[in-house]
Amino acid sequence: MPATMDEKTTINRLQQALGRGVAALRHVQHSDGHWCAELEGDSILESEYLLMKFILGQENEPMVDGRGREQLEKIAAGLRLQQRETGEWGQHPEAGMDLSATVKSYFALKLMGDDPDAPHMARARELIRKGGGAESCNTFTMFYLACLGQVPWAAVPAIPPEIILLPRWFYFTIWKISAWTRAMIMPLAILSAHRPVRKLTPEQGIDELFVDDRARRTLAFETGAPPFWKFFFKTVDHALKGLHRLGGTPFRRRAVQQCLDWTLKRGSQDEPAPTDGLGAIFPSMVYTQIVLHTLGWSRDHEVVQRTERDLDDFFLERPGGQSIKIQPCLSPVWDTGIATYAMTEAGLDERDPSVRAASAWLREKECRFQGDWSETVTPEVPTSSWYFEYANSWYPDVDDTAMVAMALKRAGGDANETSGRRGVDWLLAMQNDDGGWAAFDKTQHRQILEYIPFADHNAMQDPSCSDITGRVLECLSWYGFSTSNPSVDRAVDYVKRTQTADGVWIGRWGVNYIYGTWQALVGPIRCGVDRSEPWVQRAGEWLRRVQKQDGSFGESPNSYIDPATKGQGPSTASQTAWAAMTMHAIYGARDEGVQKALEWLASTQLTDDEAHDPLVNPDGDPAGSWAEPWFTGTGFPKVFYLRYHLYRLYFPVMALARVLSDLDQSATGVESVQRMKPKVVMP
Repeated sequence: MPATMDEKTTINRLQQALGRGVAALRHVQHSDGHWCAELEGDSILESEYLLMKFILGQENEPMVDGRGREQLEKIAAGLRLQQRETGEWGQHPEAGMDLSATVKSYFALKLMGDDPDAPHMARARELIRKGGGAESCNTFTMFYLACLGQVPWAAVPAIPPEIILLPRWFYFTIWKISAWTRAMIMPLAILSAHRPVRKLTPEQGIDELFVDDRARRTLAFETGAPPFWKFFFKTVDHALKGLHRLGGTPFRRRAVQQCLDWTLKRGSQDEPAPTDGLGAIFPSMVYTQIVLHTLGWSRDHEVVQRTERDLDDFFLERPGGQSIKIQPCLSPVWDTGIATYAMTEAGLDERDPSVRAASAWLREKECRFQGDWSETVTPEVPTSSWYFEYANSWYPDVDDTAMVAMALKRAGGDANETSGRRGVDWLLAMQNDDGGWAAFDKTQHRQILEYIPFADHNAMQDPSCSDITGRVLECLSWYGFSTSNPSVDRAVDYVKRTQTADGVWIGRWGVNYIYGTWQALVGPIRCGVDRSEPWVQRAGEWLRRVQKQDGSFGESPNSYIDPATKGQGPSTASQTAWAAMTMHAIYGARDEGVQKALEWLASTQLTDDEAHDPLVNPDGDPAGSWAEPWFTGTGFPKVFYLRYHLYRLYFPVMALARVLSDLDQSATGVESVQRMKPKVVMP
């Protein structure tokens, strides 16, 4: 249907917004072709880093790069900036108090010299005691408190290193838990065997934060376990601690050595599996430093120094240089894959210098190493995948592989297609028996594992999830797969089974029902599912109900805690883009809801003046991007959330381009984008 005059006006306005968005993406592209923006977490990153330095006895020693105590002072300054006026620290801007985060922040600041009677400390202390006291912290916080002598090791879950020796047929082995948990508990098992304690003076301690001294000295865990399993695991924990007092099993020394070898092997930068630290994620890299210190490794040792450098690479100075924030990891492959996809959605391909440089960079990151994932699949599986970070060869993941394979296919060119098809072969081999895909491994759900005492980070396992499954289906569709393919058919059935009663899907890796619904639904439709099917229409009806009058969408991470708030929260550019793309897949480009969402995106895009106004744009984004202070990424639901600083740019660009291409093929905005001069510069 040809466009009307009003529609042409709308198209022109959206074209201009798309052009500005693409220009902004070019502006923040690195000179070698990749993208990597800030990945923001919460205060536990700063507080745990400071606590680690005190455990290591390095609070007054220079950093590995020669910088001194002032770096820790800047981290402490950043920690103070995150405290709310009422005294607590939270997981994200809309969250209530996080007791564990508040305890760790108070403790870290007290160790750094903050007067416990200062107003900000007194407010925090009062809230902690009202919240049940420091004895109510989660189990991973207890490891820090035990290492600093504030609770006995009896209050910490036992993680016997002998678990590395368990046979594969056993119900609990390290290969049946998530990759990130595996990378955390291997070093923690060594610490559980050695039980290090840094003695502090009474004045440095946090006795004032505990309410019940008896509870302070015993294991307490809340994993939602039924009474029988709670009793069972408490009994097992008690037995393991009794065994520890007797010296452990006869295999203890061998088990500790194997845990250490496992940890060092997966944290090495050596070929053929280079990595930027164990798992290339903050928690396991912190625990590795504590392990090496506990085992007596010299700080001058090359491995220790590399471990320190890898972690310190997560530092970011805030504007003004007076404070530091710490990232949980780095996201270059993820950012580059999505940004490249967005550019190709805008009509650009290998002929464009930005896309050509990005796709070449992505091809160089193709991982041909058989990492931990190969422990659960047959040896004949193709080894071609992508990871999230700059280097993490042991842990490529399904989500990144699907995203990159799509971007390469859409960029065009034989080299891109060949590389992407290898990734697709790996994806097909990683499909779970239930038809879905997980993040890092081929797995199945084992509910009992969620009741283990150290499972209160709410991510003990890595089972299939609908959002990753939907993304894989979208990827497969670009390579010619449809519902006639058995793998696709099983995956679509999995997506249908995981739909909630009101027609939506939980977002495992993004906030939350908006993200989950977008990811779960677009892929099946692209693979040939009829958009008129009732289950598809139920999702569209839900999106219509939660769309705001101005056309925008927003959802808070609080919806993980209270599903009644699903689809409710401050409006964001990323979530509005996700919802617009979902409604576009269901209803088409001319749908009123889709149009209103894109109009909202165009009207809230940063102008030149706004981009230079720190009150409007505190993050310093370029004109053509969007301001978005909210967290729309998910690490561990109910526990840890993420703010991807490029989500607010490449997803709106993707949505604008996708809908424009359907509105009027003669006026998609492609030509105007292709005429733009490439601008590939360092951000």
